[in-house]
Amino acid sequence: MLCCLNPDCSMPQNPDGKTYCQCCNTPLIPLLRGHYRIIKVLSDEGGFSRTYLSEDIDKLNELCVVKQFAPKVQETSAMNKAVELFKKEAQRLQYLGEHDQIPALLAYFEENNYLFLVQQFINGDNILQELRQGVVYNESKIVEFLSDLLPVLKYIHERGVIHRDIKPQNIIRRHSDGKLVLIDFGAAKQLTATMQTQLGTTIGSLGYTPIEQMQFGKAYPASDLFSLGATCFHLLTGISPSKLWIKQGYGWIDTWPQYWQTSGSDKNASESLVKILNKLLETDTQKRYQSADEVIHDLIDLRSLLAKSKTTIPNSAILPRAWTPSTLLSAPTTQKQPTELFNGKFKQQLLINTVIVLLALGGIRYLYTFPQPVSKSSDSTQPYTLKGHSSDVNSVAFSPDGQFLASGSDDKTIKVWNLKTREKIHTLKGHSGWIWAVAIAPDGKTLASAGADKTIKLWNLTTGEQIRHFQGHSQGVASIAFSPDGKTLASGSLDKTIKLWNLTTGKEIRTLTGHSSEVATIAFSPDGKTLASGSWDKTIKVWNLATSKEIRTLKGHSDLVISVAFSPDGKMLASGSKDKTIRLWNLATGETIHTLKGHSDKVNSVAYVRNHPAIVSGSNDNTIKQWNPTTGEMIRTLKRDSGYIYSVAISPDGRNLASGGSAENIIKVWPMSW
Repeated sequence: MLCCLNPDCSMPQNPDGKTYCQCCNTPLIPLLRGHYRIIKVLSDEGGFSRTYLSEDIDKLNELCVVKQFAPKVQETSAMNKAVELFKKEAQRLQYLGEHDQIPALLAYFEENNYLFLVQQFINGDNILQELRQGVVYNESKIVEFLSDLLPVLKYIHERGVIHRDIKPQNIIRRHSDGKLVLIDFGAAKQLTATMQTQLGTTIGSLGYTPIEQMQFGKAYPASDLFSLGATCFHLLTGISPSKLWIKQGYGWIDTWPQYWQTSGSDKNASESLVKILNKLLETDTQKRYQSADEVIHDLIDLRSLLAKSKTTIPNSAILPRAWTPSTLLSAPTTQKQPTELFNGKFKQQLLINTVIVLLALGGIRYLYTFPQPVSKSSDSTQPYTLKGHSSDVNSVAFSPDGQFLASGSDDKTIKVWNLKTREKIHTLKGHSGWIWAVAIAPDGKTLASAGADKTIKLWNLTTGEQIRHFQGHSQGVASIAFSPDGKTLASGSLDKTIKLWNLTTGKEIRTLTGHSSEVATIAFSPDGKTLASGSWDKTIKVWNLATSKEIRTLKGHSDLVISVAFSPDGKMLASGSKDKTIRLWNLATGETIHTLKGHSDKVNSVAYVRNHPAIVSGSNDNTIKQWNPTTGEMIRTLKRDSGYIYSVAISPDGRNLASGGSAENIIKVWPMSW
């Protein structure tokens, strides 16, 4: 996709290959300054600038953030002030970026009559996103939060800079080490420049901004500390100060403790925290903490109290709130944090190597029944299509009750469909690259997705809200599968590894290594004790999950293994390959029972059918075939109009067969009957 750089464009995303924006007809710039590829808009900052997620092609497509100067002001003095503030932001980033918890400035330049600055991309979730995902903050977590962030404030204040917009959206927890990173210095100003802004708007955010900044445009180190206290209130209560400010003005500060249900086991610890927050939230600037050092000093006693009561909670033990709409905050985020994109050059290379289809893996699905195609005498029995994706559909999966279908696509979205109404009910956005796999948990409440951006995301299937994400693979994730008990998620990656994740804690359990090439497909055995993985190294490995040891390696395919599936009794395994065949394996002996031949191109998806002697397969030859696993004979072929078939799935009640692929970016649903 190409992103239009007209700051007033309301729909800046454009397909690759376009010369002019489809929305505003502005000429598109494939590479800004010759090496920054603009991917998408991250945020607009109050009529002053627009921020984009970008790739630096000179640094192996490393992600970065590009901010464009785009003030919507006419008056010359206001324009000059805006230019000055934007330039000072670049100077501040250059000056402060040496600190590990502040993004570094990478470039500052003018192009096409716009000013741009490029800064380091921070891979992580902002604190508001943590709240939305259900992270609970008590006294211990607040102390950890303050202890991590206060030294950063001390650093910038000692260098004459005030941030002026401390709030959850502007604090990111970095994935790599869990450290807090302070972002968005666009509103910051030098301590000596205390005059009110001439832009006609107050710098800051309602509820988080102290009275001296709101009324007079003046800001001091104590002003950032007030905003820090308001942020702590938000974390403790889940209530945005801006909502209270609209109703009460600064009156909410006097009564804030009534909104907090204390969770600490030590009353003294809670009282000490209230005392610290009260001083942070003083409306009188002189009575407020004057420096970060003062707050750090008072935290020492509170840390001691918490240590004695043993209430400190490590990061690994954060417990989620109940996933209900009432617990989700509605405030917008300023920067959604995707992981590294899977770049176009690699895709082109894979195309040249004729293995691009392997990146569009649909995975293996456990099927329950396989009925016969129905008569075409009634419209209600004819195949129908679900349209909405703008690129190839790589994976489809039914919910356990058969009422919904999930689909993942190269357009970087997951869509959830109501099969009764044949309407789309959710479009899930958050991945920054192609989505190669989707799976639905056995309880039907959670949807998992994975793809080229190296991440796995979990979604609430009912609300469409993202509830968790896993990161740990160093390359794209090609396949995911839930364990039969719904407690574990497995992922296979182009980094040649398989990872197991604890769905309760969100932590990685272990990593399985042994394949010499990319892992394209994985599947759990019906009893959940065994895992099978298929690889581009042409082998299948069977793993004992209790010991994490390899049980055996199955060899026989002459080309890449793309899909695997266990039989319902767990005694056999089916595998589909680029060699155009499906092999059936005896897991006890490791021998091939049958080699199924009939497809004229790669076999992208295979699945056993429960309670019926059948296997179903989807191929690049545009067909879906049904096989008898006992005899190895092909039973029938379901034709498709055109395009590769990347994934097939059948509803638990056996009434619908779904296929996803490259034909017109659609999902085809085949009503079936016995």
